Amino acid sequence: MRIELLTCGVLLLALSAPGSYAQISVCGVAPLNTKTRIVGGQDATAGAWPWQVSLFKGGHFCGGSLINSQWVLTAAHCFPSTSTANLIVYLGRHTQKIQNPNEVSSTVSQIIKHPNYDSQTNDNDITLLQLSSPVTFTNYITPICLAASGSYFPAGLDSWVTGWGYIRSDVPLPSPQALQEVNVPIMSNYQCMADYSPDPITSNMICAGLPQGGKDSCQGDSGGPLVAKNVTRWVQAGIVGFGNGCAQPNFPGVYTRVSMYQSWINSQITGDQPGYINYGTDSKSAAHVISLSVPLLLSVLLSLLVLL
Repeated sequence: MRIELLTCGVLLLALSAPGSYAQISVCGVAPLNTKTRIVGGQDATAGAWPWQVSLFKGGHFCGGSLINSQWVLTAAHCFPSTSTANLIVYLGRHTQKIQNPNEVSSTVSQIIKHPNYDSQTNDNDITLLQLSSPVTFTNYITPICLAASGSYFPAGLDSWVTGWGYIRSDVPLPSPQALQEVNVPIMSNYQCMADYSPDPITSNMICAGLPQGGKDSCQGDSGGPLVAKNVTRWVQAGIVGFGNGCAQPNFPGVYTRVSMYQSWINSQITGDQPGYINYGTDSKSAAHVISLSVPLLLSVLLSLLVLL
């Protein structure tokens, strides 16, 4: 009987584990996405990217990604002002012009820009938005998993970027009604630095695109997610940042590298932390499992000592 009671206590503790342990069970799952245009992309199906959000101030101006029930990740350059007045976040949205039966909207209680954001170099281009109240997860509204510190996204890896931005850089209007998606390969920072020289590409950035151009994010996509699939879950590698035009040859899109900001994100968010996946090699994945298990194991052992 003593053993049975202890087992039940351990099970309850594991099920109620806070922070990223709780979010891992729901993040990065897109039940309506069957995939294993943005410039050169195509219309996404409704619910394919359930973490995608649309930011509104009189109209759509930037994208973002839901990272837990009350926080959105986006770009700092989307917010020259941190006033929340008239700012609305749409979640579960598919089209911009007609009714979206699966969407909800939320106001924002605070905007937290990275203190070291540099508008001249685009370094640390990351911002957090706290929704005024938590949202309920559905097939059309779920959080994305974030790339954990130390994640590795190799050159050539398939990634996807989504948004409602311009679909041609030379003819910027009209923007698309339906959410757009485009598949772009990760590019090495070494190649990206060569392409953008002498402008700096820092270790806080990650690049994606084709050498010949033709596929890219564009104005209006800023703040949205660049994601890659890790077996069964989608992981956010980047935040849409900047580029030289859109889809130009030898100028890939440049994104904020999410894995560089795990500590900062955690230090700003109260309550449940986002779910993190250590994307990369098997050894890195194993390290991720250990990082989840050790804190939980320590909690279990502490619980056992109390019960004894």
